This record gives sequence, structure tokens and C-alpha cells, in this order.
Amino acid sequence: MSDSTFNGRNQWLFVILSGLFITSAITAELISNKLIEIPISFSFFDTSLGPFTTIVGVLPWPIVFLLTDLMNEFYGQKAVRRLSWITSGMIAYCFIIVTLAMSLPAKEIPGSGLATDKEFNIVFGQAQMVIVGSIAAFLTSQLIDVFVFHRLKERTGNKYIWLRSTGSTVFSQLIDTYVVLYIGFVLPGNMKWSDFMTIAPTNYVLKLLIAVSLTPLIYLGHYLVRNYLKTDR
Repeated sequence: MSDSTFNGRNQWLFVILSGLFITSAITAELISNKLIEIPISFSFFDTSLGPFTTIVGVLPWPIVFLLTDLMNEFYGQKAVRRLSWITSGMIAYCFIIVTLAMSLPAKEIPGSGLATDKEFNIVFGQAQMVIVGSIAAFLTSQLIDVFVFHRLKERTGNKYIWLRSTGSTVFSQLIDTYVVLYIGFVLPGNMKWSDFMTIAPTNYVLKLLIAVSLTPLIYLGHYLVRNYLKTDR
């Protein structure tokens, strides 16, 4: 989309989508130090699988998936690439503020319900390697997503929205899932290799399932954006 058309409705929509994109990404990083269990079990070739353990940070990623595809479609890879760099900077900035907040002693008032230093640090005290891993994984996966999406769009034009949406996610989230867990947890010694080989595939499969389940919403999003921008793209 050219600069001459980047005004009015286009600009407002881009600002709103960008704000939601950045907020979802930062929220995912902030809550990723909590593990949850997915109570799903099934058998595959006489092998029982599940329940599955994953990080709770997978919850906001469907919004990131959806917004990445919509912005790729209507604003182009250059805009999404720049937004990805900006978001990485905002994630780093967020963790700087959190680290500063952790360094300040809490005024503990018994019975107030406010967090003590110990409670606050348990929730927000992620290791520096987790921060590095999060930023590296997010930026790398987003740049791969943009590249694959753009290549698929060149070949499919305005058809097969599901193909470029899901196809780009297959590659980008493989990198994101394994990089963040390996750099953030395995390298510092906070996660055993056996646990990594269990949790990482689970995260990846969950993200793929989420991406596939979002296909109707992607088509709905395209319809709404096209009508709002009054474009046939």
C-alpha cells in the first residue's frame, strides 16, 4: 500500500491493529513463565498421548497470528517487518521496566492484599535468558512469517487465503517455539532436555491447531477489512 493511500481509514485501522498486535505479544511474554496442563488425551497407533503440558503464553498468540496475516495482506511485508522490530523493542523495554520494578523494595502492609517482594519477584522474575530467548524467537519467527506469506501471495494472488496463512505459520511457529524454550530454559539449565523434547512439540502442535481453527476468523477478518477500507484486495 503506497504512502499516498496510507491515511484516513487506512491509518486508523493500522494504528488499532498495531496496538492490539504489540499488546498481545507483550502479554504473551509476560505470562509465559507459567505452565498449564491441557486435559486432552488420545491414542495413536496403540500409543497413549496426553494430557499435555505447555506454557500459558500460548493464549494470546492466536490474536498475533490473525493480525500478522491481516496486516501482511493489506499493508504489506515492509509494514509488518517494521512493526515486528518495533514490537521486539517494546518487549525489551517492558522487561527493563519490570526489572526496575523488581529492584525497588515493596512497602509491605499486612492484610492489604498487595504483593510482597517475594510474591512479585516469583511472578515477574524471569531469567535474562528467557528475555533474550523471547525476543530472538519472536523477531525471527515474525520475519520468517512475513517472508513465507509474501512468497505464497506472489504465487496465489488473492486466492487461497488459508494456504498462505497456515503455510506461513507452519514455518514461523516452528522457529518461535523451539528457539524461545531452548534459549530461555534449556541453555540456563532451567529445563531438562527430556522436558524440552516433550513441551516444545506440544507447544508447536497447539499453535498449529490454533492456526487451523482460526481459518474462518481469517476469512471474516479479510471480509471486514475489505469492506471497511472499501478495497477489493
